[in-house]
Amino acid sequence: MPAPLFPETPRHIPPPPTKENLDFADLAIVDFAKFGTPKGKAQLVQDVRNAMSTVGFFYVINHGYTQEQTRRIFDIAEVPFRVSDEEQQKYAAKIKENGSYQGYKPRQFWHIDAGVRDQIEHYNIHTDITAKEHPEILRPFLPEIDAFTRHNYFNVLLPLLRLLALGLELPEETFVEKHSFGSDLMDSATRMMKYHPRSSNDEIKTKNVWLKGHADYGTLTLLWSQPVSALQILDPEGNWKWVKHIDNALIINAGESLEFMSGGFYKGTIHRVHQPPADQRDLTRLGVFFFAAFNDDVKLIPLQESPVLQRVGIIRRTEDNRAPSMGAYRKARIAAYGVTIPKEGKEKGIEEEEVAGVVIRHYN
Repeated sequence: MPAPLFPETPRHIPPPPTKENLDFADLAIVDFAKFGTPKGKAQLVQDVRNAMSTVGFFYVINHGYTQEQTRRIFDIAEVPFRVSDEEQQKYAAKIKENGSYQGYKPRQFWHIDAGVRDQIEHYNIHTDITAKEHPEILRPFLPEIDAFTRHNYFNVLLPLLRLLALGLELPEETFVEKHSFGSDLMDSATRMMKYHPRSSNDEIKTKNVWLKGHADYGTLTLLWSQPVSALQILDPEGNWKWVKHIDNALIINAGESLEFMSGGFYKGTIHRVHQPPADQRDLTRLGVFFFAAFNDDVKLIPLQESPVLQRVGIIRRTEDNRAPSMGAYRKARIAAYGVTIPKEGKEKGIEEEEVAGVVIRHYN
C-alpha cells in the first residue's frame, strides 16, 4: 500500500543544541515503554508522583511518536506564521473579551517589564478543530493537526492523568473524568509558538527575561522538546536552572489547577523564558505545545478524599468557598496576563496580583 500523501511545506531545519556550559536542571525521565507490564506501570506511578511532588517538571520518552512524525509537526508549526498581519488579525484570539487564546496572539500584545513588550506570536487550535475557522494556508494541514492533537490527548495526557490519580491513591479515572475532548466545556489546545530575537536595548531593560517566572493555569502542559535553550525552572532551592533539550522527548509540567486539586501535593512549578545562550542568541525559537485544562465547570478545590492528602495535609491557595471554577479561573488568568500591572510583592523580585480570588505571583 502506498504511503499517504501529505501537503507539501518547507522543512523546518532545527539548529544544533547549544554548546554553552549551562546549569541544567536534573529532571526525571519517564519512559512510557514501562506501561507494557503491571510492574512497569506501578513504577511509572511512583516516577510521576515523585517528579510532580518535588520538581513539577519531567521528560516523557517512548510516547508513541516517531522522530520523523515529530519533525513533520515542526514543519507544520511554521505554517501559521506565513500569513500577513491583516490575516492574523482576521483570526485573532478573543483574549481580553473571552479569556481565550483560540486563534492568534500577535507580537507585542503582552507587557514584559520596563515598557518592553513581547516578541512572541502563537496560534492555538482547540481539540475540536472545527470549533473555529482557520487561515486558508493552514486548512490542508488540519487532518494532521487533528491527529497530533488526539495523540497528545489520548496517548500522553490521559495516561499521565491516570498515573497522577493513582499517585494520590484515588480511582484511576478521577482526573480523566474532568476532561472532555472536543467539548466546548474544555479549552485544551495545541499551540504553535514563535519567539523572535529582541533588541539589545530590550534585553537590558528586562534583564534578558522574555517571559517572567510564572506557573501555567491549567492541568498539564506538554512541550515538545526543541534545541533552542530558553526555558528555565525555579528549583526548590530558589535557583534558576535551564531545561535541556532531549531529541523527540516531551517536557511535562503541572499547572496551578492540578496543584489546587491535589491540595498542593503536585507542584505548579515556576518557570520562565530567558534569552537563549550566546551561540543561539540570534535564532528564532519555534515551539509546539499541548495545553490541557479541566472542564470549565470543575470547581478547583482539593480532593480531600485522597488518602495521601489525608496523611500529608492540604495546602490551599484560597478557601474552598471562594475557589473559582476552571472556566472562571482560566478566563481571568488569560485576560489579565501581560495586560494588568502586578504590584510589588512582599519578597524582593516577586510581583503579585489577585485573579479570580487567588493571589498570583510573577517572578522577575
